[in-house]
Amino acid sequence: MLLRVIVLALSVWGEDPLCKLQGNLDLPLLSKTGDFILGGIFTLHNNFIASKPTLNLNYKEYHFAETMIYAIEQINNRTDILPNVSLGYKIYDACGTISLAIKAAMALISGAGEAQSSTLPCSQKSSIHAIIGQSGSSTTIGIATLVGQFNIPVISHFATCACLSNRKEFPTFFRTIPSDYYQSRALAQLVKHFGWTWVGTIRSDNDYGNSGMATFVEVAQKEGICIEYSEVIYRTNPREKFLKTVDVIKMASSKTIVAFAIFIDLEFLMKELLLQDVTGLQWVGSESLVSAKNVATKENYRIFKGAIGFSLANAAIPGLKEFLLSVHPSSTPGNAGLIKLWEDMFDCSFSASNSKTCTGSENLQQVNNLYTDVSDLRTTYNVYKAVYAVAHALHDLLACQDNQVPCMTNPKDILPLQKVNFSVNNGDYVNFDINGDPPARYELVNWQLSVNGIIEFIPKSVCSESCRPGTRKATQKGKPVCCFDCLPCAEGEIIHCMTCPLEYRANEEKDQCILKDIEFLSHDEIMGMILIILALLGALITSMVTVVFFKFRDTPIVKANNSELSFLLLFSLTLCFLCSLTFIGEPTQWSCMLRHTAFGITFVLCISCVLGKTIVVLMAFRATMPGSNIMKCFGPTQQRLSVLTFTLIQTLICIIWLVNYPPFPKKNVNSNKEIIILECEMGSTVAFYIVLGYIGLLSVMCFVLAFLARKLPDNFNEAKFITFSMLVFCTVWITFIPSYISSPGKYTVAVEVFAILASSFGLLLCIFVPKCYIILLKPDKNSKKHLMACVI
Repeated sequence: MLLRVIVLALSVWGEDPLCKLQGNLDLPLLSKTGDFILGGIFTLHNNFIASKPTLNLNYKEYHFAETMIYAIEQINNRTDILPNVSLGYKIYDACGTISLAIKAAMALISGAGEAQSSTLPCSQKSSIHAIIGQSGSSTTIGIATLVGQFNIPVISHFATCACLSNRKEFPTFFRTIPSDYYQSRALAQLVKHFGWTWVGTIRSDNDYGNSGMATFVEVAQKEGICIEYSEVIYRTNPREKFLKTVDVIKMASSKTIVAFAIFIDLEFLMKELLLQDVTGLQWVGSESLVSAKNVATKENYRIFKGAIGFSLANAAIPGLKEFLLSVHPSSTPGNAGLIKLWEDMFDCSFSASNSKTCTGSENLQQVNNLYTDVSDLRTTYNVYKAVYAVAHALHDLLACQDNQVPCMTNPKDILPLQKVNFSVNNGDYVNFDINGDPPARYELVNWQLSVNGIIEFIPKSVCSESCRPGTRKATQKGKPVCCFDCLPCAEGEIIHCMTCPLEYRANEEKDQCILKDIEFLSHDEIMGMILIILALLGALITSMVTVVFFKFRDTPIVKANNSELSFLLLFSLTLCFLCSLTFIGEPTQWSCMLRHTAFGITFVLCISCVLGKTIVVLMAFRATMPGSNIMKCFGPTQQRLSVLTFTLIQTLICIIWLVNYPPFPKKNVNSNKEIIILECEMGSTVAFYIVLGYIGLLSVMCFVLAFLARKLPDNFNEAKFITFSMLVFCTVWITFIPSYISSPGKYTVAVEVFAILASSFGLLLCIFVPKCYIILLKPDKNSKKHLMACVI
């Protein structure tokens, strides 16, 4: 029934003829798609500015709208709020009227172009998830009444009427500005404090003014303050009514005026007061008056000199200035509002041929107006907080963190805004009470003219400036608590030295935690590519040597010293080169288990073959001595069994390791405060060093035996090559241990891969290159005659 009444009301009111000039009112002026859509309703055009009934752009409201977009883009780029979820927006122009504000809300509920529908079933799902707006209490009441039927939250940044705290009438209304319930009482206490017991009052004839002034009068009368007169003003009143109010002020004996009015209404009254030079009065104003930048002019100071009242606390929004100056018009959908703003600010047109043409290259850096001004962000900050409140509510709803909010199948139904409690950039905590109101906090404002002729709202009187994000307070010895120094926070701390979670780090501004970069030895980086190329090159060269040996397998130099062990050694070297590839890339459960065990087993197989060849050299020399029968004790069968036995021992060690303490991928957040090192945890350091120790034991045995055999007759001089290869092998791995321990992050893995490749190349080049040289380049020496003649 309520919706039908609103729709009928719209049909009676119709569309404002001036606002209709801006184009199709059923379409948003600014929009962007996303997983969740936030609606915005701002007064981007004013119908009446200083008694001039024309359509004018409201730069301050455009400033609010772009701040909403900035907050949304900022959230979309964060990983700690709504990860993998994007926010979009649809922003409409209310044009300063209740009817168009309601019309915009209906368009948001039903989807663009559907706002003129005569019926709107309550069961229909909305295309938006929350609405930010509006800047006035009356328009906000109309919006909240409508969308409350659909369980859609409305979060206002500037609607202060205490009536909006009524949860029965406005069940889904929230705001980031305090209710006038507190401001009205504070103004009454302020008037009493200065002993002004005889005052006049002026209020706007709307919900904001009527409700706020009613509370003030109620409290003031209890405090013994008498009201001489009570005048009502509104922007659409004829001039005669404003002149009558001026006459009342001039004839009154009270010298203090309490104004609970919005600045647009006061503009008309100020004009008449200036014309009649009504000065010398003490004004006590509500927040809308005393903090209005466009009212605080040198001309108006003649009337409002020394005006006093309460205002919201000023705030800073890092990066907003740069964002406001970076916007640019385009023909893309959802950018119509920026085109209008651009045309108005630079007095040009993108379409009309009878006026100055916009090039699009105009510079916003040269513009100085309410859109670009970031010196006073009191209300702007409330828009920013409203967007973040919706984002945190969506985040909590989707995550159902700690069972504090219900898990719902459709996040559009309702947002748990009542339960949000978070900190924004400057450490200001945002939360709502049971009525959807934030905690009340005001600053006392006194209008004073600065030396350069500019009205300053709040002359500063502080012992120490507030600490910037990334610093903390440190009380100065012997001074009051309001005197302090600002000390830098430690690494990884933000705002006022709050510690970031382990997987996060502080950004450069130290105002939020961002996810640390993850580091591991990747295939895509240069170092990883070089190691891969070396590993594949080693495997390719080994394969080529194997082909050469196979082709010349019947020649004396291949058959000497057990060709079977040579082929097995070449096979194991190929595996050694290839096993290094398991160390490169993102560590997984399987790669971590494979890399060290494959390395351990293949290297033992390789060293076992070299050890076998060394023993063969020694046995062969002794076999040439008269009466020696030793080769029968270490023939081919015994050689195979020795290699198999040595390799099985290492395999058994690795199996025990994998079964009991398997390696696994681990995020190392302690070694480096700026990055997360993704590495393989050994599972058992003891098992790892047993594997290395066993390889080292076999290597030392092989080196000692080869060293003993190095001076045997030249036809057995393979022992010299084995000695040199084992010297290279042992040198590499002895050097590896300190390098492995001292190398940070991914370089630890790179050192290990380099050690594997270097030792493998050492064995390959020292043992097989001399033989390949003779086979391919000196074939005349590849004969039994030369071998027996001690040529080799």
